[in-house]
Order: sequence, then structure tokens, then C-alpha cells
Amino acid sequence: MVTNPLPTLSDSFVPLCEPEIRGNEWAYVKECLDSGWVSTAGSFVDRFEQSVADFVGVRHSVATNSGTAALHTALLVAGVEAGDEVLVSTLTFIAPANAIRYVGAWPVFVDADAHYWQMDPDKAADFLEHKCRWLSGGLYNKETGRRVRAIMPVDILGHPADIDPLLDLGRRYGLTVIEDATESLGAIYKDRRVGQSGDIACLSFNGNKLITTGGGGMVLTDNEEWARRAKHLTTQAKDDPFEYIHSQIGYNYRLTNVQAAIGLAQVERLAPYVERKRRIALTYREGLSESSALLPMPEAQWAKSVFWMYTILVNEARTGPGSRALMRELASRQIQTRPLWQPIHLSKAHQGSFATDCSVAELLHSRAVSLPCSVGLEPRVQNRVIENIAAILASV
Repeated sequence: MVTNPLPTLSDSFVPLCEPEIRGNEWAYVKECLDSGWVSTAGSFVDRFEQSVADFVGVRHSVATNSGTAALHTALLVAGVEAGDEVLVSTLTFIAPANAIRYVGAWPVFVDADAHYWQMDPDKAADFLEHKCRWLSGGLYNKETGRRVRAIMPVDILGHPADIDPLLDLGRRYGLTVIEDATESLGAIYKDRRVGQSGDIACLSFNGNKLITTGGGGMVLTDNEEWARRAKHLTTQAKDDPFEYIHSQIGYNYRLTNVQAAIGLAQVERLAPYVERKRRIALTYREGLSESSALLPMPEAQWAKSVFWMYTILVNEARTGPGSRALMRELASRQIQTRPLWQPIHLSKAHQGSFATDCSVAELLHSRAVSLPCSVGLEPRVQNRVIENIAAILASV
């Protein structure tokens, strides 16, 4: 690896993934401030929920103050209980596994598939068929003795999971399918948008997501009773519209009207943002195609990815330096990158959980580098990233 950076097009910092504010955000927030409706009541919450539901193609949506809150709520309304197990992707941000523990249940970590990096349906099927047994009307993990209640695939990095085989598994074994679409709003699986295939789904609107409310999330479902319960739980489970009466533990998971106002303006720009992300992905694919040391981010024939976080794989045997060395060198040139998450089956935070063979996820984690891919990434800046990667690889 070179120790003295080669000349770059610019020494200005290139961030990994910044929010894009270019629509009605200022006008809508000003309306909130002028009207005084800045907290958890106000028309923008309802409008934001409806706009996202209409875009995804589901009947009901409930806004929350984070994607993690949405995941927690979805597990609760789906009936996952303490001592249960939930199949979940091991190659993802830790939030879904944490949410499973919030309800007292346990994750069963499922490996990524080698082609598209999503939950491997074959390994999920193998676990359910060979590592579980029917007992007293339920499916139980032979090794842990815990009841298996749900499957939570995570659509990572903007690409849909192959969800139809997982839905088939859910029907065959009586399991709820909870789709964590927090990274992939706008992506399409076959002829369906992510978020409409599972029994219930979740979104995130964190600052680095395709659209943002600063921080926020949403529960999506066609089940009217589940939506009603989600709204009830996320608003402190208040039973009476006037009296402060509560029959169960609720949560302060409400999204504010100001955040929803930002979100509504963002949804209005969602379609062009998706196309911009796809153009950025194509530019990277073409610009880095001459290097046999790099594998571009994949896209299945049955999918339309939004390429939320554009990620490449570095073949260390061909480059000499590995993914971490490449990231360090790019950082010295003021270009921000990041690795994929540590596969959660390796996390000390989730010791005691069950896992399938997760060797693919471990390999992907060791080789992956996520590149700058903000919606507003200018072509000249993206070209600077590409030229610096090429220069680094050529220098070793």
C-alpha cells in the first residue's frame, strides 16, 4: 500500500451519504412553526403516513420515532413473546436483533446468500426442516427448546431479499414474516415494492437513508387490527380519548409533526432520488469495471435495487491490500467509506443466540467497502472517488 497519497482532484472532504434537502422541507416546517403544531399532534403525521402507504402499496402505516421502534412494535403486534425465536439476517445493522431481544425473544441468525448478500432462503429452510420439530402445535428449535415464531429478512443496502421462498416457509411452518425494509424504500421485488410482501414491514428515516425525517420510522401492514394495535402501543397505550387510562404498557414512539413535515417533502422527491441512486450505481459499475480486483454491487434480475449504500467487494488476493487498507488510504485522501457490519452472530451483545452456518456473511464482511453515494453526489466528485481508487490499486 502506498504511504504518500497521489495527487487528487480536490482535497475537500467527500462524505459517505448525506441527506438531500431540495423540496418543500422549509415550507412545511415553517407551516408547523407558524401554526404551533410542532410536537406529536398535527396534520403532517397523518399526511406522511398516508403518502408512504400509498407509495409502497399497503393499506395502513404507523409512523414512529425510529426504525428500531418500528421493529420493536412490529414484533409486539405480530405476537412474538418472551422465549420465542425469530429467524433474522446476520449480515445487517444490529437493530433488528436488538428489537427481538427487547420483547424477550431470541434471534436465530441466518447467513447471507453469496449472490445478492440477502438472507439465504435455502439456509433458512434447512434450519426449519432439519433443526426444528413440531411439538404441542408449534415449531421448536431442537437444540434450544425455544418456539420459532417469525422470520425477519432484512433488505440490506437497498436490494430486496428474495422474499417469496421465505413467505412459502412462513405459510408452511406457521411463521409470521416481518420484512425489515429500513434500507430499501423504493426498491422493487419482482412486481412489488419492498414493504408490501410480508405480513408486516418496517422502514427507517434516519439521516443517511434515501429519504429522511432526521430520525424516524414506520410500520406498514394490510392488517387493520395490527395497525390499530401499533398505533395504540406507540402512543403510550392510552385507552380513553379523554381520561388517562392504560390497560397495558405502551411506548413513547410517536413521530413529531415537524419530522413528519420533513418526511412528506422527502416522499415527494422519492422517485427522482431512486433514479439518482441508480445512476450513481451505474457510474461506479462502469468506472471501476477495468479492475479485476473489485466486484461491483450486484442486482438480481428479479429486483430493482435503490443502491442505498453502494458497496463493492475487494479481492485481497488480487489487490495486495484488503478492504480495510483501501478504506484507510481513501480516508487519507478525504474520501469517507465504511465497512459492512460485523455479522451479528459474532457479536458479544448476542451471545447465546442460535446461528446457522454464516460463512458467507463473514467473507462479505471482510471484503466489503461502501463508497460515497449521497443522492446529491456530483459527477465530478464521484469521478474523483473512482480515479483515486484506480490510482491506489495501480500503485501496489
